[in-house]
Amino acid sequence: MSVFTHLVAELGRLLEPVLAQSATAAAIVLFTVLVRLALHPLSRAAFRGATPAAGCLPILLQLPVFFVMYQAFSSAEVGGKANELLGHRLFAAPLGARWTDALGEGGPFGAQGLVFLGLFGAIAVVAAWSAVRGRRTAASAAAVAAAAAAAPKKPGGRVAPKAGAKAGAKTGAKAGAGVGVMAEVSAEQQEVMRKLGGVLPLLSFGTLITAAVVPLAAGLYLLTTTAWSVAERAWLQYRKERAEQAAGGGGRSSL
Repeated sequence: MSVFTHLVAELGRLLEPVLAQSATAAAIVLFTVLVRLALHPLSRAAFRGATPAAGCLPILLQLPVFFVMYQAFSSAEVGGKANELLGHRLFAAPLGARWTDALGEGGPFGAQGLVFLGLFGAIAVVAAWSAVRGRRTAASAAAVAAAAAAAPKKPGGRVAPKAGAKAGAKTGAKAGAGVGVMAEVSAEQQEVMRKLGGVLPLLSFGTLITAAVVPLAAGLYLLTTTAWSVAERAWLQYRKERAEQAAGGGGRSSL
C-alpha cells in the first residue's frame, strides 16, 4: 500500500501547480485511467466473448486496486508514518471523508455535502447511460435469438446458409451477423443471456450505495472506472458494427 500512496502522492505533486488542492483527486483519476488502459486488452477479449458475464473478469481484477484505494484513504498511518494523503481535498471535502462526515459538517448542502452530491449525480448519470445501453444490447440479442429460432436448420443442427441470410435480412445487419453463432446456443442459454444483458447494467446503480459508505477518494475511483467501462464498451460496440458493415461490403476490419 505504501507504494500506491507514494505513486498517488507523486502524481499529485506533478499536478499541483495547475490544480492546487484538488491535485491529488486528479491524480486518482489519472491512476484509474492508467489501470484501465492496462486492462484494455483483456476488456477487448471479454467483449469478443459475446456473453454479458464475460465483462465481469476485468471488474474482478480491479477489486484489489479498489481495496488498496480504500485502505490508503482510511488508514491514519502508512508504513509507520502519518498518512499524508488524508489531508488532501477535492474542493472543500477531504479525500478521506465519507458521506456521513459531510452530513455532520453542514448537512447535504454544506460545502462538503455539495461535493458528495456532485459525485453521486455523476455516478447516477453514468449508471443510467449503462442501463440504457444494456437494454438496447439485450433487445438486439433477443432479435438475434428470434431469428435463429425461426431459421430452418440442417440435419446437424446448424442454420442453413440461405435461411440464415434471409433471417438476417429481416432482423437487420447486426442480427443477421449473429444468427450463425446464436443458433448453436440452446434456447435456455439464450434466455439466460438475454436476462443477464438486462439486469447487469442495473448493477451500476449499486455504485451509488458503495460511494456513500467509502471514502471520497474511493468513490472518485468508482466513478472514473465505471465511466471508462461504459465508454469503452460503447466504443468497442461501435468498432464491431463498423467491422460488420465493412465485412458486408466486402471490406475488412477488426476490433
